[in-house]
Amino acid sequence: MHTIQEALREKILIIDGAMGTMIQRYKLTEADYRGARFADWPSDLKGNNDLLCITRPDIIRDIHLEYLEAGADIIETNTFNAQAVSLADYQMSELAYELNVAAARCAREAITTFLEKHPERKAGPGPFVAGAIGPMNKTLSLSPDVNNPGFRSIGFDEVAEAYYEQVKGLSDGGVDLLLIETIFDTLNAKAAIYAIKKFYRDTGRPELPLMISGTITDASGRTLSGQTLEAFYTSVEHANPLSVGLNCALGAEQMRPHIEELSQIAACYTSAYPNAGLPNAMGEYDELPHQTAHFLEEWAKEGFVNIVGGCCGTTPDHIRHIAQHVKSIEPRPLPVLELNNH
Repeated sequence: MHTIQEALREKILIIDGAMGTMIQRYKLTEADYRGARFADWPSDLKGNNDLLCITRPDIIRDIHLEYLEAGADIIETNTFNAQAVSLADYQMSELAYELNVAAARCAREAITTFLEKHPERKAGPGPFVAGAIGPMNKTLSLSPDVNNPGFRSIGFDEVAEAYYEQVKGLSDGGVDLLLIETIFDTLNAKAAIYAIKKFYRDTGRPELPLMISGTITDASGRTLSGQTLEAFYTSVEHANPLSVGLNCALGAEQMRPHIEELSQIAACYTSAYPNAGLPNAMGEYDELPHQTAHFLEEWAKEGFVNIVGGCCGTTPDHIRHIAQHVKSIEPRPLPVLELNNH
């Protein structure tokens, strides 16, 4: 079994595309989300996509499998909101651990099925399961009340505790690496990093490789909490991540200058998985697979990236095109950094 570090030296790795976009294609009803177990649950559950890992694991496995067949080397668990804070919207906070274990198993089972169909892939690196840790629906840096900028709806310890439980579930479920993604508030990400480090300290388990992916929300090149890209990178590099990158918020065309900048400052591997363009007036994504792939192929040729894939609006077709477009391009070499004489 090759490690992901070995795989990254060999080629540009492909991460999967959107989970939500694929779930929408199933046109699920409230009953699908509830299943038998949650038939009498007091709140509406439709839209709680992470819950499908328990109530419709067949769908989640099938989506993972479609991405694997399309060429994904890394598949993300369906756990974007699977921590106690976000799950409180559905009165399901106490299910956080169970959901993360179930999600990791869905991804592992999809890989097992894939390797049975493609035994030739058993010799190579991967595929790998990334435990997806989303940004949470509450933020530590920004006030939800415009009239009271000092107000916070949540504290650091509560955020860290929720992430700790999520990391435990993902680890127990058998993920290969952890991915803190769609970071718009770096303080939330720091709480996730703190929780991860604490979990491995407490348990004595070997630390899993960590991918970190921020999101630039506008043309100024800043995160929602106001950091420049360089400031964001400086804020998280202490975690010694396997990769740092950008995802979501922008289409590839708008993301390009930021990925170029990141490729020049990051001491680790870089990742990029943009949306399928910018949403149209209906909130839909129109960028076609070959268009997204064309942008990412350019970045690969320029030596900006080590891991590429898709975010909102992308499908297995997008991933298939991206994989084909970058497969013969050399990955970005890790920079040789001058050591500071501290």
